[in-house]
Amino acid sequence: MLGSTGSIGVNTLDVLSRHPDRFEVFALSGATQVELMLQQCVRFSPRYAVMASVAHGQQLAQRVKDQGLAVQVLHGPQAIEMVAAHESVDSVMAAIVGAAGLAACLAAARAGKRLLLANKEALVVGGEVFLDAVRQGGARLLPIDSEHSAIFQSLPDDRSTWAHSIDKIILTASGGPFRSMAPERLCEVTPEQACAHPNWVMGRKISVDSATMMNKALEVIEAKYLFDVNPDQLEVVIHPQSIIHSMVQYRDASVVAQLGTPDMRGPIAYGLSWPQRMASGAAALDFRSLPAMTFEATDAHDHPRRFPGLKLAWEALRAPAGTCAVLNAANEVAVAAFLDRRIRFDQIHQTNLATLAAVAVTPPSCLDDLLALDEQARQSALAVVQGLVR
Repeated sequence: MLGSTGSIGVNTLDVLSRHPDRFEVFALSGATQVELMLQQCVRFSPRYAVMASVAHGQQLAQRVKDQGLAVQVLHGPQAIEMVAAHESVDSVMAAIVGAAGLAACLAAARAGKRLLLANKEALVVGGEVFLDAVRQGGARLLPIDSEHSAIFQSLPDDRSTWAHSIDKIILTASGGPFRSMAPERLCEVTPEQACAHPNWVMGRKISVDSATMMNKALEVIEAKYLFDVNPDQLEVVIHPQSIIHSMVQYRDASVVAQLGTPDMRGPIAYGLSWPQRMASGAAALDFRSLPAMTFEATDAHDHPRRFPGLKLAWEALRAPAGTCAVLNAANEVAVAAFLDRRIRFDQIHQTNLATLAAVAVTPPSCLDDLLALDEQARQSALAVVQGLVR
């Protein structure tokens, strides 16, 4: 379980706790939340617990020792990669936020694991390099994002038929907390407002991405790689109720959709149990009490000004390979700066645009190339942020 202390990790462990006869937790990894990791170690008794830094690893090791737990505490990126590729592991839930999770995802892919991908950046940043690792390692890639899980559930089991039967893939977006806000007021948005999603309980970074709809831009990129479709076959519609999680339109004009309550335990349970299904703990839909379901085009009046980052998905996909990695890095830097109150909400997009313009992309062919490109983009984005702060 990579990223066990985050929102996806906590939900995954909740699902696992409902099926102790089917799953055993081999390893947990986290970043900074030592006390929560300790609680998870007490509850699930993993063989390994890995923290991102030496300091947090030492803190956890002492707490584990005090508790008398038989858990081996490790720290650092190499330890995370080790547990992801360990021979005792069958399935890896990849839920480390951002590009930081790429190396561990690659390690799991090369080791041929059943890889439950909640870290969209593995595909956004890794692109064909990541897919090559999946193919060469013989890994099974299962999407956990609610939208991509919905698409996967709406597609035929026979992947060979996809190219000939799919007309387009339609990703739904809630529109976040500012769907109806006047675009000229976005400069006033606070981190607290941006993190208050109307439907989903998520981490701070992904909540801001949902508010800007950069999350949807990244999901468009992920969908292109997951389902091997042309960018022109990808569409986004705003569906404020978050009941339909995404749809597939076929050549005969039929549309197959996946519905459910806005609860990540649904797609998590599906990924864990695929091709079977098992109880998730999520509430079932009650169609007798559902509100009316509505939809809005993303090119409707004011939406392009309110969500200017969405179109960057298609632009990045049509640009040289590696451009998506630059976009992701710029956005991570910009969102962090906004959460630290260093730049305004509307300057997130400004930072992303300026970084894309500043970085000359050489198509990456390996992890080192990707990491170098990621670092170059981050430095450029930091320079843009510094200019905005002045």
